[in-house]
Amino acid sequence: MTTFNELNLNKNLIDGLKKQNITEPTKVQSLTINKILDNKDLIVNAQTGSGKTLSYLLPMFEKIDSTKRETQVLILAPTHELVMQITDQAKLLSSNSNFDVTAFSLIGEVNIQKQIKNIKAIKPHIVVGTSGRVLDLIKQKKLKAHTIKTIILDEVDSLLSGNNVSVVKDIIKTTLRDRQLLGFSASLNETALDILNNVMKEPEVIKIDEEPINPNINHMYLHGDRRDKFTLLRKAIAATNPKRAIVFVNDEDSIEVITAKLNYHSYKAVGIYGRMTKEDRKNALNSFKIGKSKILVSSDLSARGLDIVDVTHVFNLDFPPGKNEYVHRCGRTARGNRKGDAISIVTNQNLSTIRDYKRNFNIDIKKKDLKEGKLVDAAFKQTRKPKDSKESKSVKKNIKNKSTKKSNNK
Repeated sequence: MTTFNELNLNKNLIDGLKKQNITEPTKVQSLTINKILDNKDLIVNAQTGSGKTLSYLLPMFEKIDSTKRETQVLILAPTHELVMQITDQAKLLSSNSNFDVTAFSLIGEVNIQKQIKNIKAIKPHIVVGTSGRVLDLIKQKKLKAHTIKTIILDEVDSLLSGNNVSVVKDIIKTTLRDRQLLGFSASLNETALDILNNVMKEPEVIKIDEEPINPNINHMYLHGDRRDKFTLLRKAIAATNPKRAIVFVNDEDSIEVITAKLNYHSYKAVGIYGRMTKEDRKNALNSFKIGKSKILVSSDLSARGLDIVDVTHVFNLDFPPGKNEYVHRCGRTARGNRKGDAISIVTNQNLSTIRDYKRNFNIDIKKKDLKEGKLVDAAFKQTRKPKDSKESKSVKKNIKNKSTKKSNNK
């Protein structure tokens, strides 16, 4: 199916999508929308930037009975930023399509009494939230679980990890048995699949037959000593002049320092990390979205689902700790059909992992050098004929003399 009309979507939804310059469904949307409308439980694995959010929001808008002022859809996401992003997309779709569908976000570190008051006043059709706060409000009977018809787990492998597994399972148990359950991610793992198979009703797995990493991303790396990593980052930013870039680090404690250093070198940077207040995180992200700040420094907190169209570059100041993190970090650029660059700053201990990723993801991660303020192919060094050292010249001279003696003796 190549058009939204062929997917039998409401004309108002199609017109609303046009206002976002979305005129054709992506592959994941084509393969999932009708199955979701048929009330099937799905596990969907599709690369970053492939349109997963609209894959579930569009059929939800079709299914919601807007005459009933009750929560009919619950969307769980692992981070505050992703919760807010999904909520904003739902509100935008409602506004652009003239659909009387309301959406409300529930996250921790926000006054719970204010949230309770808003739930009662708005009676949202769609609740988007982090699992801890959602379960808390369900237990307090402030969020009614028995009216929920569909639960969507966005970035499901992250949601079903660590201590969060029991929280998500407890939320699912509070809903009626005939509810629909949908799981979406760019990096499904066996643990998440096992859990989903136990809580879903005969789920269908839809794995988009594409490379796990968007082919529109150009992968590169700069090699150096640990002490030179920030200098390499700074010079790489100067050489590439990104429209907007995300710099990823592994240690949240270093984010403030890296952000301050970038600002000292006249790069407009903001940092975002878990210990920040909800308001500070929101302000930092907004500054980056509107272009007031060109660089966002973050841990993997921002890698999950963050959709900022104009991110042209991703820099791994610290090499990601696992292949899933590499997939999600790189996926912050080249959204939709755009192109983007992912540049990693690596040390000797990362070189074997680079080789593994090249093989596992079937991608080329090119080694680059910085020369005269530009990123250049490191391979050019190998094409030059090496100059003879004094030692090698001496060896060659001895060989030549011996050869001459042998010839004269003959």
